[in-house]
Amino acid sequence: MATDARAEAPLRNSPGRRLAAFLYRRPRLQLGLLLSAPLGWLAIAYLGSLTVLFVAAFWRLDPFTAEVVHDYGLQNFKLLWENDVYRTITVRTVAIAAAVTVTDAALAFPIAYYIAKVASPQTRNLLLVAITMPLWASYLVKVYAWRLILQEEGVLNWALAPFGLHGPGFGNVAMWLVFSYLWLPFMIIPIYAGLQRIPNSLLEASSDLGARTGRTFRSVVLPISLPAVVAGSIFTFSLTLGDYITPRLVSNNQFIGNVVYDNVGVANNLPLASAFATVPVLIMIGYLLAARRLGAFESL
Repeated sequence: MATDARAEAPLRNSPGRRLAAFLYRRPRLQLGLLLSAPLGWLAIAYLGSLTVLFVAAFWRLDPFTAEVVHDYGLQNFKLLWENDVYRTITVRTVAIAAAVTVTDAALAFPIAYYIAKVASPQTRNLLLVAITMPLWASYLVKVYAWRLILQEEGVLNWALAPFGLHGPGFGNVAMWLVFSYLWLPFMIIPIYAGLQRIPNSLLEASSDLGARTGRTFRSVVLPISLPAVVAGSIFTFSLTLGDYITPRLVSNNQFIGNVVYDNVGVANNLPLASAFATVPVLIMIGYLLAARRLGAFESL
């Protein structure tokens, strides 16, 4: 017995056990240590690169040597503000992103409502799989498929030809269609999750009090599900703002992302590209602040 006691004594006093006992009495320190790695990665890889982006936006490109000069100024932002081309590209990007967001919200709400409140459990599972299945396919494959559909000799014109109609071809309408298709699942899933949290008893109580379907939707369903709609709109709006592949494949019109890509890869104008890349960031910050002021995040 004395031998066993001597063997167990080092275990009780080992550094690992003392450290475990020390952390056990300090749960906040445990949480801090657990989050230190992901938060460190976030600070270095994401916030660090974002800081470099903002700093580079105030640099300038030497017109003679084509080298970046680390002199700080507002010349890049002044160029973006005064040049009609950049203003047109910004307006086009924001307008199509807003149109895609409204379209996806209008399409996603009835689909999500049916899945959450009407469909049987088996049908609900099948529909959820069907909605998420396009996300398993490659982004480029889906965009190229739409390119084949929208081209002059594509399936859409072939189907519309007997009626004397013609497809939209490549342009802003094509971008709106493709983006609405690509980001629709990102709108359906948050709205479905928000609608699923609404108790059926609330809908029944509204009906018992004499409210019609439209009044129930406006007074009960929409206010409760508004945070879910905002969450989905953040996905659709921000993803459209930052995209540059779809505009290049189905349109000749440029987005902000196309200008940023061309200035980095072709013109080698990093300061101008950084300045233009801050525009979507500022737009999203303004959108989030406006949504918060309207109370969209209060019940999240």
